[in-house]
Amino acid sequence: MDRRNSIKALVLGTVSTGVLIEACDNPDKKAGDVKDIAKNDANADRMAEEVEFNKKLNAEKFFTEHELATVAVLSDIIIPKDEASGSATDAKVPEFIDFMMRDKPEHQTPMRGGLKWLDLDCMKRYEKSFKDLSAEQQIAVVDRIAYPKKAKPEDKAGVNFFSLLRNFTVTGFYTTEMGYKDVGYVGNKPNQWNGVPADVLKQYNVAYTEKELKECISFDKA
Repeated sequence: MDRRNSIKALVLGTVSTGVLIEACDNPDKKAGDVKDIAKNDANADRMAEEVEFNKKLNAEKFFTEHELATVAVLSDIIIPKDEASGSATDAKVPEFIDFMMRDKPEHQTPMRGGLKWLDLDCMKRYEKSFKDLSAEQQIAVVDRIAYPKKAKPEDKAGVNFFSLLRNFTVTGFYTTEMGYKDVGYVGNKPNQWNGVPADVLKQYNVAYTEKELKECISFDKA
């Protein structure tokens, strides 16, 4: 299963960024303080209600230790460590999924039910829970539920669960710095413009004046 290359094709897209604005009611702030806020305070651009809500979510946990360990194994099967970057657990994807279960409670029953299905299936086949199987056995189980079109009807519940977990794993990984670097995403970067290319100017029989050329900044293309 060439998991990482298949996943990369699905996750390239736009990423929005927040803009921090210095508060008007603090005249003592220096010009450089806004940059310090952005660096040190992740809540600087959030409303008070949102900050409190996130504090509440962060104080809770959804997964049991056994469930979290199972999610960790599965997420690393989906996005394993390679020469390009770390694995899903290196990017703290299981913790991200736990947070999302608290933030989006509608996914709790499908996620917990899927984990239960997985362990029951493994107990029937191997007399062990999924996380305690050998690596070969774990891959064999995943291969049965990772491909919806190839899966057997009796594995439908497992297929639905794995699809949900895979979506959260990919989202969690590719919204981290590690994930950005893995696909080569660098975001918006300022470019350097030397004006209209000479061939285009010639095409339309126009040219910059000596004054314009003298006053405009020219960048070295090297």
